[in-house]
Amino acid sequence: MQFTSTMTGLPSPSPLQFAFSSKSSAHASRRGGRPMQPEHQQWLAWWQQPSQATERALYLHIPFCTKRCSFCNFFENGANPRRIERYVTALCEELERAADTPLAQSRPFEAVYLGGGTPTDMTAEQLALVLAAVRRFPLAADAEVTLEGRLHGFDDEKWQAALAGGVNRLSFGVQSFDSKVRLAAGRIDDRDTVMSRLQTLGRRNQAVVVADLIFGLPWQSHEVWQQDLSDLLECDIHGVDLYQLIALPGNNLERFQASGRQPDGLPSHERALMYAAGADRLERAGWQRLSCSHWRRSEDERSRYNQLAKGSAEILPFGAGAGGKVHQFALMNGRDLAGWHAALEKQERVPGMVIASAPHAAKEGAVRHAMDCGVLPYSLLPSDQRALLMALFAIWQQHGLAECGQDALTLTLAGRFWTVNLQAGLFECLDAHREAPVGHPGREGLAHPGVGR
Repeated sequence: MQFTSTMTGLPSPSPLQFAFSSKSSAHASRRGGRPMQPEHQQWLAWWQQPSQATERALYLHIPFCTKRCSFCNFFENGANPRRIERYVTALCEELERAADTPLAQSRPFEAVYLGGGTPTDMTAEQLALVLAAVRRFPLAADAEVTLEGRLHGFDDEKWQAALAGGVNRLSFGVQSFDSKVRLAAGRIDDRDTVMSRLQTLGRRNQAVVVADLIFGLPWQSHEVWQQDLSDLLECDIHGVDLYQLIALPGNNLERFQASGRQPDGLPSHERALMYAAGADRLERAGWQRLSCSHWRRSEDERSRYNQLAKGSAEILPFGAGAGGKVHQFALMNGRDLAGWHAALEKQERVPGMVIASAPHAAKEGAVRHAMDCGVLPYSLLPSDQRALLMALFAIWQQHGLAECGQDALTLTLAGRFWTVNLQAGLFECLDAHREAPVGHPGREGLAHPGVGR
């Protein structure tokens, strides 16, 4: 078959910078699922069936934020105290009903994630109520329980409520320590305030503390990014994610740049160098890379939920805007709060999307997870398509994106930076092969195209 440049990348003296023009998306999505609208009785029946999953997690969505970040296009609701109070009450009732079902009780959950939005905008009392409802589910003895949020407003009362409720991992969206960059991004506190609080929580060593940093933000030069990395290393926290800014439509950053209020961030080929600098600084400091975007200083940090979510684990979703999977059905709850509340009051399925997984979804989830970690064992490849993919991998190796070992494909630094593009290219290749009609050359032989075709 003819490989496209979106599958293979382009040849370049600097594949880290120029193998692709830009990162294709935040995640490599898959096709092949079948949208459906289950009847109410079918939906209820799912919760009466024991789980067959070997890996499970819970996801709780808290769709409120005190302030909208300029780069975010997922903002849903302002942090109105009355709306949060009503939401928390309804969410706890939903959790309590679900926890008593055979589906929930049949197997333990290895991870819990309270995401958003900004879950730390809940009060200490609300946080305690939600965590008490979570404990009605059968959690593994070493379950990772993560609370996501921002450092602003996360006082010691909330810290103690989180620990008492079973939280053993906290993930804070720092994005940058630089005060000018933070102001432009819509963050609230300045550098000194953020660093002081993060150092305090990390050094207590009572729970794993991790932070997110974004590279490519407005006003964030290479020098600023190096200082961000230095500041991070001073904080004595347990882990960090380095994320490239993705220009998703509909955010304030897009409007600010269009009006000239803010400059564009550095282009993709410059962001690639920032990624390389981040990987180098962390690994020279002794941090271990767990995935293409995540590093840890301490073995206490497992990033368990993130690994499960990028694979094929069963993840029960709760809350407006939550996503996950029940049995073999992918779910995405609608974001509309009114519709969510109305459905819960009637004890009906929350409005949203339900997609029956494609037959190959579990195997491809394992491939996606392995590539996200930077090493893809050949044993995970579909046996009937291994020759096809090995031919693709050979081109990746020629382009400096991977190394073909005896038993596994290992992504280079450039390949790790472009991992989402490579995953998308791999799945594009599989889809093209599956869709080729019988007798089509795509099923009879492999032609390596000229680069850039």
